[in-house]
Amino acid sequence: MPSPRSKKNSEERRKAEAAGRHGERMAAWWLWLKGWSILDRRVRTPAGEIDIVARKGNLISFVEVKTRATAADLDFAIDERRLARVAAAAEVLMPRYAGPGDDIRVDVILIAPRTLPRHIENAWMG
Repeated sequence: MPSPRSKKNSEERRKAEAAGRHGERMAAWWLWLKGWSILDRRVRTPAGEIDIVARKGNLISFVEVKTRATAADLDFAIDERRLARVAAAAEVLMPRYAGPGDDIRVDVILIAPRTLPRHIENAWMG
C-alpha cells in the first residue's frame, strides 16, 4: 500500500502536469492570436521535448512553455541548461518542420495566473 507521503507527491505531480498542459494550451492560443500556425505540440526527441512548434511566414519557432503559480516565480522559470536541451531538440526536429529559406529560433513563453503570457523571442542564442 502506498504511503501517504507518496500519494501526496503523486497528487502534486498530477496537479503540476495539469497546470503545465493548461499553460501550453494558453501559450498556443496566444501564438495563434498573434498570427502563428501551430504545427505540433509536445514533440519528443532523444535530446528532449519541444512544447510547441509554430510557424509564422518563413519563421519556425520551437517554443518552451513554463507555467508558474505566480508572476514573481516566472523570473526563475528558465535557465541555460533547460534552454540548451530545447535547442538540442530543435536541432533534431529542424529537418521535419523547416524547409529551404526558413528561419529557425527558440522562444520561451511564460504563463502565470492573472497575467498576460510573456513571449521571449530568440531566447537561445547558442
